[in-house]
Amino acid sequence: MTLANKITSGRFFVTLLFLAALTVVALEQARLPRERLNLLYLLSFVLFLIAAGTDWVDGYFARKYGEVTHFGRIADPFVDKIIVCGAFTYFLEIDSLRAYFPAWLVVIVLAREFLVHGIRSVAEAQGIEFGANFLGKLKLVIQTFTVGTALWYASYLHGALWTRWLLVVSAGATLVVTVASGAVYVFAARKLFASDKV
Repeated sequence: MTLANKITSGRFFVTLLFLAALTVVALEQARLPRERLNLLYLLSFVLFLIAAGTDWVDGYFARKYGEVTHFGRIADPFVDKIIVCGAFTYFLEIDSLRAYFPAWLVVIVLAREFLVHGIRSVAEAQGIEFGANFLGKLKLVIQTFTVGTALWYASYLHGALWTRWLLVVSAGATLVVTVASGAVYVFAARKLFASDKV
């Protein structure tokens, strides 16, 4: 286990704690007093910040020490997807966030991830490098910002008009950049789709 892989494994463990906190919120939101619910949201936010905010750290050390591994190439984007897609899925069960994250939006986010993963798998199976492009990285940044904004809105800032509009705008931006980045990947893979092997 390289240092980068250890960091990735730690991010995965923190992600599980983050999803566990959201599970408690989803199951107990009707019974918990508001102050305790706010603390749970705050805990979720902090765990999310640690898991998502250290995304660049493992990549930095992997490149610095020349320790890019197959485990890292698989595990790092996997953790990123679990963080974001897991959060959006849980938001469907949280009363104060459900209206901002309808099921169709979550389906689009998930469908984009499955599609790009499939394209990348086919490309790399043929020896073609198909890493994340700028729009794909921007998509992750905006999705991460949206999740963080949603957790803040649901907790101590719940009901504040400016956070509501910020959440609406960031959710809309998530939709746009998710669709756009997926379309760019499909366009970039057009040669694969035209191949006799596909």
